[in-house]
Formats: sequence, C-alpha cells, structure tokens
Amino acid sequence: MGAGPVTAAFFGFAPGMVARAVPGCWDVVAPATLCRVRAIAAAEALNEVCSTAARSVLVGALPLLRRAVAGAAGPGRVLAGANRGLWPQIEPALGTGGLGEAWQAVTTLREHRGDGHVAALVAHGLGGLEAHLLAAGTKGIPAALLRESRGWSEAEWAQTRARLEARGLLHTDGRATDAGRTLHAELEARTDRLAEPAYGTMSDGALAELHGALGGCALEVAAAGVLPFPNPMGLPDVRARRR
Repeated sequence: MGAGPVTAAFFGFAPGMVARAVPGCWDVVAPATLCRVRAIAAAEALNEVCSTAARSVLVGALPLLRRAVAGAAGPGRVLAGANRGLWPQIEPALGTGGLGEAWQAVTTLREHRGDGHVAALVAHGLGGLEAHLLAAGTKGIPAALLRESRGWSEAEWAQTRARLEARGLLHTDGRATDAGRTLHAELEARTDRLAEPAYGTMSDGALAELHGALGGCALEVAAAGVLPFPNPMGLPDVRARRR
C-alpha cells in the first residue's frame, strides 16, 4: 500500500510525514509481524501496569467488548474495519490471558469513533491540521506537541491558524473563540452520535458494567505515568473525573 490511502485514513498526520514512511516501512518489517508485536507489547504493558484485580475485571468484560465490536458500524470506517479484522486472531496466537484480545477490541472501538470523527470534520469542511488547531485552542493542548507529533511544519501551522482566525474560530493567540468552542462541541457531539451503533444493543446496566471494567485499568495506567497529560491524542486524565 502506498502513501495515498494511509494519508486519507490517518487524517491528522501531515502527508509529507506519511510519504517518508510509507511504503518504505514495509521493507523494514512485514505487516503481519508488526501487528503481532504490537499486540504482544500492549498485552505485556497492561499486565505490568494494571493490578491483578483490574486485569481480571477487564478480561471478564470480554463478552461485552465482543458485542460492542460486533455492533460497530462498518461502512466508511477504514481503521475500525482494519482492526476488527485483526482482533479475533489475537488471543489464540498470543495466549495472553485475554489481555491481548481486550486491548484489540478496545482499539477497534477507539478507531470506530475516530473514523466517525473524521467524517464529522470533513462534513464541516475541516482538514486534519485545522482539527488540531481547533482542539489545541479549545482543550489547551500545547501547539508544539500536536504539530511535531503529527509532522506539520511551523509554516503550515501558521498559515492554517490564519485561515481559522479569518473564519472567526481562533483568536490571534491560538485560543478558540466562542464560535470555535461551539463548533468543537458540535463536532464532538456528532462524533459521539456516530459512535453509538457499537453500544446500541446494550442495556444501561451492561454499559455501566463495561465502563467500570475499562475504568479500573484506565485509572492505573494514568497513575503509572506511562501516558503523559496533555497528550497528542487529546485524552483527558481520567483521574480528574473520579475526584
């Protein structure tokens, strides 16, 4: 696969950054090998960071995770489809006590939401770089963190910021205007609605059980410090929600 489809799917990464890696990366490691190593690393990391109790609850939620993955919408969901094709094969090959499968299922659901987010952005006439600027201006994510991790140049960042300023979405210092915050909230709400099919068949009790099962490991991962806050993905610190 060349850089074109990857650039389209990985919406927020600079095309130049993708082109420097794809397809040359496949000369370094075969896709099947990379997927296997990625799953092993994720399972081992969860095994190291999460307590026995948290891991047990997470693995116990696999039936709910399988239901969610099965219910996730397929059309137009490129990265969700790719990950859904991988996850049933993970556990039999790795034997990680269910952690590998749980991680792959959660990854599939995350990408399902991400694919919907891309669709919402495109519908609102926003590109990947514009989305980063709007998120940085709304959530207070350091601009350099987003720019450098996604391969955008300072010139590209400045030009796009000027366009968003002209649209009344950003102040000159990069903070989102009221209109920018409103648009960001609308995008997140629409993204949430597009993610709902994965959970539409679950009762309130099942959803609460799944949330609790994922929350235990999430809190311990945050407490371990392996994931910085803020981060390029814009993930919030779940510990703040429990205070």
